Amino acid sequence: MKTIILKFLTFLLLGVVTYANAQIINVPKRVQTKAVNRINHQIDKGIDKGLDAVEDSILGTNKKSTPPATQKTDPKATGSGVATTGSQSGGKQDQPTLQSYSKYDFIPGEKVIFYEDFSQDAVGDFPALWNTNGSAEVVTTNLFPGNWMKFDGGEPVWTDALLKLPDNYTLEFDVIPIKDKENHEPGFMMRLMQAKNVKAWDAGTVPGKGGFQFHTDYGRPFYSTWLYGTECEQLKVEGYKDDANLRQKTNQKYHIAIWVQKSRLRLYQNEDKVFDIPKAFPEGCVKPDRIRFERGAAMVSNIRIAVGAPDMRNKLMTEGKLVTYGIYFDVNKDVVKPESNGTLKEIAKILNEVPDVKVKIVGHTDSDGADAANLDLSKRRAASVKTELVKNFGVNGDRLVTDGMGEGQPVAPNDTPANKALNRRVEFILRHRNF
Repeated sequence: MKTIILKFLTFLLLGVVTYANAQIINVPKRVQTKAVNRINHQIDKGIDKGLDAVEDSILGTNKKSTPPATQKTDPKATGSGVATTGSQSGGKQDQPTLQSYSKYDFIPGEKVIFYEDFSQDAVGDFPALWNTNGSAEVVTTNLFPGNWMKFDGGEPVWTDALLKLPDNYTLEFDVIPIKDKENHEPGFMMRLMQAKNVKAWDAGTVPGKGGFQFHTDYGRPFYSTWLYGTECEQLKVEGYKDDANLRQKTNQKYHIAIWVQKSRLRLYQNEDKVFDIPKAFPEGCVKPDRIRFERGAAMVSNIRIAVGAPDMRNKLMTEGKLVTYGIYFDVNKDVVKPESNGTLKEIAKILNEVPDVKVKIVGHTDSDGADAANLDLSKRRAASVKTELVKNFGVNGDRLVTDGMGEGQPVAPNDTPANKALNRRVEFILRHRNF
């Protein structure tokens, strides 16, 4: 191929030179040399680009490079998202789409009690709100925005403070499986464990009284419970799904959602409900108070625990205002993420059953970033929510208007990731008359 290109360029340039009647000695040789040099330059550029991609690959931790297109480049434009991990974006974006999540019925809890996106940790450091007897570090990637906690090996990493989890709550997190130091296929473990009033040790590594564990081996999803005590041990359960469509792959992002209702646990991976376990937490045997990641290798972020199943109909139709934290956006984007489907589906159901009301959709952000940028972001995200309700859920667009308040109406101090998550929200305000 290189020879063909070289001959073509030589022929072309010779024609140009002849046409111009240029008096140049050894033209063919010089043309050939020039063509070789240009081809080699392009080849070198391709090689350099490939090497840069390998070097930056999935982990771009301490390298000073140009931020990817999905990340912020303006330090003043850092306003966070309406209901999730995001900040404002600029330019044209992909159109919203939720079709792949058409059967997704997960609705996150209403009040955020724990949120961790590692935004307050320096890249390369061990995260401040966590503990370990091994190692982990905060990293960035060239594929997915935000900060991530990377662990690689068998030693666990767990939340340092005990979590005050009620009987009913939801837990969500994003995970990127990666190959470990031995280049094994993707696999990791997440545990909901009890550490308070320790009566036993889990494999001699860290204290634990019992709990639930979700893990992937060679990408296949598994679950199991481990319970201590004569009465509880016999109640242990385990299972797996060997479905090729559910297998996690290296360097791809997955959204895991867990819904706990007393003893019952439901687990979702992206759009699929993977497990529904009626007796994951037998009464009197275990009540989790920590999250733990371990084994294999992965990166995790956007860990969110919330309580209180939202009574959407009552709040909208009786109280006149519905506040939701279950509509998600990526960093720097105003495109509604697919895992918002459960929340949007429920809201659309209410609106379609009561067709004579009108609603204003209002977006809110936290205080990160410039005021004007946050205001613009909140307006654009509210507009995207309207688009989804109309396009994918059949709501009459004439009944919906949108607005954004930016950071101007906080419901909590913007001093912690959890409080910032409370300020990132979407409100639906009932209006019976014309706007």
